Amino acid sequence: MSDIAYTWRGSFTDAALNLLHAEAFGHDVFGDKWNDQVSNHSLGWVTAHDGAGLVGFVNVPWDGGIHAWIQDVIVAPRQQRRGIATRLIEVAAEHAAAADCEWLHVDFDAQLRPFYFDACGFRPTDAGLLYLRPRA
Repeated sequence: MSDIAYTWRGSFTDAALNLLHAEAFGHDVFGDKWNDQVSNHSLGWVTAHDGAGLVGFVNVPWDGGIHAWIQDVIVAPRQQRRGIATRLIEVAAEHAAAADCEWLHVDFDAQLRPFYFDACGFRPTDAGLLYLRPRA
C-alpha cells in the first residue's frame, strides 16, 4: 500500500469519481456532481490516489455535531483486497474524532459484515430504516 496516497478532503474531479464509482459498482458512468455534494453536506472525505489517479474514496457526512457517517466507500477493482478501504475508514475516523464527533455510523449489506466489524472495528447496534420511495 506504500504506493497509495491518502488525503483528507483530497481533490478529485467529478468525472474521475463518477468513473471510479461505475467501475467499482458495475454500472454506467453517471454525471453526478460529487464535489458539490461533499462540499455542501460533508464533514469531509478521503481520497486515495496511486500513480494512475483516483483509486479510492469515502464520504463522511455529518449532523454538524457529534454524529458522522461512512458513505460511498469506493475502491477501484484493480486495487481491491489490498487494505485500501480499511485505510480510507481509518483516516475518516481519525478526522471525525478530531472534529469532536463521538459516533461514526455505517450502514451496509450483510456480506460486508466481516469488513466493517472485523477489519474496521465497528460494532453491531440496533438501528432502523424507513424506505421512502413509493412501491410500484
